[in-house]
Amino acid sequence: MKARAKCILLIEVFWAFGTVFEVVLAVFVMPSLGWRWLLLLSAVPLLIFAVLCFWLPESARYDVLSGNQEKAIATLKRIATENGAPMPLGKLIISRQEDRGKMRDLFTPHFRWTTLLLWFIWFSNAFSYYGLVLLTTELFQAGDVCSISSQKKAVEAKCSLACEYLSEEDYMDLLWTTLSEFPGVLVTLWIIDRLGRKKTMALCFAVFSLCSLLLFICVGRTMLTLLLFIARAFISGGFQAAYVYTPEVYPTATRALGLGSCSGMARVGALITPFIAQVMLESSVYLSLAVYSGCCLLAALASCFLPIETKGRGLQESSHREWGQEMVGRGTHGTGVTRSNSGSQE
Repeated sequence: MKARAKCILLIEVFWAFGTVFEVVLAVFVMPSLGWRWLLLLSAVPLLIFAVLCFWLPESARYDVLSGNQEKAIATLKRIATENGAPMPLGKLIISRQEDRGKMRDLFTPHFRWTTLLLWFIWFSNAFSYYGLVLLTTELFQAGDVCSISSQKKAVEAKCSLACEYLSEEDYMDLLWTTLSEFPGVLVTLWIIDRLGRKKTMALCFAVFSLCSLLLFICVGRTMLTLLLFIARAFISGGFQAAYVYTPEVYPTATRALGLGSCSGMARVGALITPFIAQVMLESSVYLSLAVYSGCCLLAALASCFLPIETKGRGLQESSHREWGQEMVGRGTHGTGVTRSNSGSQE
């Protein structure tokens, strides 16, 4: 329970590695081979994972809840062997199985408000994160916000499908803003168990909103890069905090469904954001920035209104039980009993 947030956030470090790798790959591939080769080479890690994912074990919690007790024990034994640790004594206890994967479970009176707020939070995260990525290249090519604004007034609208290549300076500044994901992880790692999940998400959204407003000011290249660095660090941190909170707030029976539906809403945000970061930008750069700032301000409020704070709480195994259930292993000490409250009833 104490290490859950840290483990999830440390896994998120590899998202940051991936974003940095993509920028470095683009530096070498785009000028010589073009975007098609960049897309092809970017897909190679997915192909590798498609092969390696068969090595991943199934969740023991899920197996217990679905009645596959022997499979759950086999998974736990495998984990113990790979970690060089002995299996705790005792047995897994289960007295109830539940139906799984039903959308209506996300809208029961206990979870309805949480689900709706989380959908908006995940939408805002992806909408703002990928919007900032698209805005970064636009701002670097133009110089700053004021340059874009003046160009739109001086140049008549034209239809062109030609792409302008980023300069070496653009790539270096893009790399700097991408590196912000690492301090984003560290900041979130430091505050998430101090402030709690809800306040961490609210803080990340609020800082992003403030940095978006500060971009209204005509600043130089260095200050522009710094503001984009801070904004991306915190919106990335908000994404990471949401990844910690969402699996914690739903019981095992609906955990994957809850996380999957939230991720789906994030993809909707990612689909819509180019219309703001590129299409609306053609009309008004200030309006585009205001949309992102306003969206994240509302997301900060949504984070504060989430009814459940999961900091310091055990995972809820069943929708029929109260909070605080956690798989507790006593090892070889005390009574030597290991219990799983997965779906069991008093």
